[in-house]
Amino acid sequence: METFFSFLSKRVDDCSSLLCVGLDPHPSDLPAPTAQAARTFCLRIIKATASYAAAFKPNAAFFELYGPKGWAVLKDVIVAIKEESDRLGSMIPVILDAKRGDIASTAEAYAKSAFETLGAHAITLSPYLGKDSIDPYLAYKEKGVFLLCKTSNPGAADFQDLPVVVEGESEPAIPLHVHIAHMAQTWNTGNNIGLVVGATQPEALARIRAAAPDLWFLVPGVGTQGGDLETALRSGCRVDGKGVLINVSRGISRADDPARAAADIRDAIVNFKYELKP
Repeated sequence: METFFSFLSKRVDDCSSLLCVGLDPHPSDLPAPTAQAARTFCLRIIKATASYAAAFKPNAAFFELYGPKGWAVLKDVIVAIKEESDRLGSMIPVILDAKRGDIASTAEAYAKSAFETLGAHAITLSPYLGKDSIDPYLAYKEKGVFLLCKTSNPGAADFQDLPVVVEGESEPAIPLHVHIAHMAQTWNTGNNIGLVVGATQPEALARIRAAAPDLWFLVPGVGTQGGDLETALRSGCRVDGKGVLINVSRGISRADDPARAAADIRDAIVNFKYELKP
């Protein structure tokens, strides 16, 4: 059966890219703080970068702030990505960056909203309520989830680096983010779970890759937040040269030529993968 990550892997092959283009219409980047301006902003980025994008990641917050009009624009943005996919003859997955996390009955409604109402192919989730809180999303067999594991923000260490001792294990304490990676690897029986792992701490990225050798990582933090592209690829790629989606938002949207910026990142990824070949 096809799963989100089998679709994603096909798209990666089609576009020779591991670039995930973030769609974050910051009000400060718009000519006016309106839903329509956010729509125009996103459609421009989609048109410019679709050929180089392995995936798109709209951030729900920048649409929700406009209320019902913003929610309608988010739907328009996802439809526009599908139209570009049809034009290119290759499905470009949409990852809804919503960072949801709630009890199972509420998660069912969130999952229906993301996957049925909006038409997203994957969503970012907090794993801290446990497996039953993500099961409603996993019930959509062809959809995917990315669990927050080691995020790129400065405060990530407040909780994600805390040492934990796993009950019944004789091993010494491990960072919480490593435990999350182990759990995600165990839960991934349907090939529809990945992890969010920031590029700002490559040592942690390498630890998580060792803990979850098979999973796909959504990797924010390259560029504006200080993460290095090559270091992130070297630390996070699987042995097959895949398994990493490098998310770039402002580095593309604020470039003078977004298409050129996306192409340059794609080319850097291709060059890196070529160097990895024996």
